[in-house]
Amino acid sequence: MPPVPKKIPMRQCVGCREHRPKRELVRIVRSPEGVVSLDFSGKANGRGAYLCRKPECLRKAVRARALERAFSAQVPEDVIARLEKELESADAE
Repeated sequence: MPPVPKKIPMRQCVGCREHRPKRELVRIVRSPEGVVSLDFSGKANGRGAYLCRKPECLRKAVRARALERAFSAQVPEDVIARLEKELESADAE
């Protein structure tokens, strides 16, 4: 019997709405305490939403209120600014 190829988990970017392999996306997580942050490991506790590693996808998600819908909570402006800065610094690496 030939070996079965390993299944690659796919997730949808909340910004551009494209399906991509989970490893290509960054997870944004709202912890049980309500703190919103980037989760590069993909294993943080809480409700997650996925974004491409492009700052423009974060801007699209904010404009469409996709993060608020995904988390069922308001995301403060300072958190959005911090996420954008973290995405840009991670993109530069």
